[in-house]
Amino acid sequence: MRDIALVVVVVGLIPIILRYPWIGALAYAWVSVFVPHRWAFGFANDMPIAMIVAVTTLASMLLHPKQVQLPMNRVTVLLMLIPIWMTVTLFFALEPDAAYERWVEVMKVFFFALVTAALVHSRKQMEALLWVLVLSVGFYSVKGGIFTIVEGGAYRVYGPPGGSYTADNGAIALAAVMMIPFMLHLARFASSKWVKAGLLGAILLSGMTVLGSQSRGAFLAVLAMMAFLWVKSRSKLTFGLALVVLASLAIGFMPDSWTNRMHTIQTYEKDASAMGRVNAWWMLFNLANDRPLVGGGFEPYTQREFSKYAPDPEDVHAAHSIYFQVLGEHGYVGLALFLYLAIVTWAMGGRLVKASRERSDCVWAGDLGRAIQVSLVGFAVGGAFFNMAYWELVYYEIVILMATYYLVQVPESVELSNFGRRPSVV
Repeated sequence: MRDIALVVVVVGLIPIILRYPWIGALAYAWVSVFVPHRWAFGFANDMPIAMIVAVTTLASMLLHPKQVQLPMNRVTVLLMLIPIWMTVTLFFALEPDAAYERWVEVMKVFFFALVTAALVHSRKQMEALLWVLVLSVGFYSVKGGIFTIVEGGAYRVYGPPGGSYTADNGAIALAAVMMIPFMLHLARFASSKWVKAGLLGAILLSGMTVLGSQSRGAFLAVLAMMAFLWVKSRSKLTFGLALVVLASLAIGFMPDSWTNRMHTIQTYEKDASAMGRVNAWWMLFNLANDRPLVGGGFEPYTQREFSKYAPDPEDVHAAHSIYFQVLGEHGYVGLALFLYLAIVTWAMGGRLVKASRERSDCVWAGDLGRAIQVSLVGFAVGGAFFNMAYWELVYYEIVILMATYYLVQVPESVELSNFGRRPSVV
């Protein structure tokens, strides 16, 4: 039944996408983040659903060229330059076969981030994309929160199976962390009290998922986000007390095994898992110093490369850090582009918040800009411990920020919220 239902949904989307290409961008985001085909256990499990949606969307873009406009700015240029540089490093990859497979996956992420940027322009479209992301991640974070409560935190929470970016415990926890600001944003502007209550409940359950994952990196990301929210809040005493109370209740619910694991943050040098990550970081740092321009290319995590560059050649690990991942795989040039994208995105968020203060009709935009900044703080801190530099969710957030920024900067385009309508200036 699941397979049939999924096929019906995908087939039903095709004529809608052919009429409204921006729906295709949302459908692709849903397939990428939620990975619905992994919930089908028959013929639909291996169906090329993402390819079907992608081809249909591209065909629709050809049919409706007036609905396609890519905003050109430093963020857009970097979203082009980064994959171009990754293609250059592919030719110098130390592990060419594995690198090529990974390159194909990453190119899809950047390509559809740009496609989405070219199709999503209006407030209605952005909010629809935001709902797709929140519901896609929220399904797993709510499910994980319920599991944590039912099991008393005795077992770890994991994400969707089947090769998803959020499959392991740390990744799904980071995804939950990053979605909490957006759930709060949607709750603030929800017209229905039931939707508002549902989102607030999802926030609490997402917090339990973070704890239930027993991920130390995600826990640090939550702390960083809470600190940033407190600094930005207008009522610091009330907000601070609320955070302390909620955090104390949630942490007090967790078993001693969780507390003992979090304590290893202070004694990481005695933890084999933590030291394995440090070993991988040194390996990637040494690799980048040996090949400073191009790094080792995608996927250099083999015994052969660790024997050349790692302090402990027998302890082979993945990067476990977005920063060392990009540095080791694409050299200092790749890391510079990656960090510059973070800087210009953050600056755009700041300009969005500032510009929205001057317009009473754009309060929602300023709140969304702050939500994106808070989410990116979580990614910046939590990502220091995970291999998620090419995670599509981050790039969708950047696209939403960019589209919102243009709506505020170009007042007349704020009113363009009809399906498929072209913004006046992008």
